[in-house]
Amino acid sequence: MDNFIFFLKEGLYHVLDWNAYDHILFLIALAVVYDFKNWKKILWLITLFTIGHTLTLILSAYKIVSVNSSWVEFLIPVTIIVTAIVNIFYAKNATKQTKTNTNLFFALFFGLIHGLGFSSYFKMLIGSSSTKIIPLLEFALGIEIAQIVIVLLVLIFGFIFQTIFRFSKRDWILITSSIVIGVVIPILRGAIFW
Repeated sequence: MDNFIFFLKEGLYHVLDWNAYDHILFLIALAVVYDFKNWKKILWLITLFTIGHTLTLILSAYKIVSVNSSWVEFLIPVTIIVTAIVNIFYAKNATKQTKTNTNLFFALFFGLIHGLGFSSYFKMLIGSSSTKIIPLLEFALGIEIAQIVIVLLVLIFGFIFQTIFRFSKRDWILITSSIVIGVVIPILRGAIFW
């Protein structure tokens, strides 16, 4: 039970750590196009993202896949910017929900890249342990819970800004996505390794 709590907390805190806010920014960019009435798609979004990064965590933990960390550190901000830019292009159709299937694809595919970002940290946690799958699933559960917290906060803020402050859904998406891009550009510039 102690191991379960340990790996669950590590997954939870790894996402909610302010020093690793790139994960939070990606979730904001993914979730900003949704509201509470889209709860089924939101659950799919979070679950697909978890599946994506858990898959690469498994492949990395068992040394099936190994990617240069410089590439991963560069690709993670790229995924955030691409998601936010697509939000901006689709913002005019925000009420039609035309983009949501794109975000589901982004969640899975970009989750693979983000999982590689967790892999070195996770390998450090488990050390040379021969049993990797159970701690990995416990870690993934912590990540999933943290992602639910972040997405709920995005939905709550979206509700507040669209209901109380009367932002249109289009403006909410445009402003939030633009802020995400503004925060991520320096991260991307700092991650350029060539």
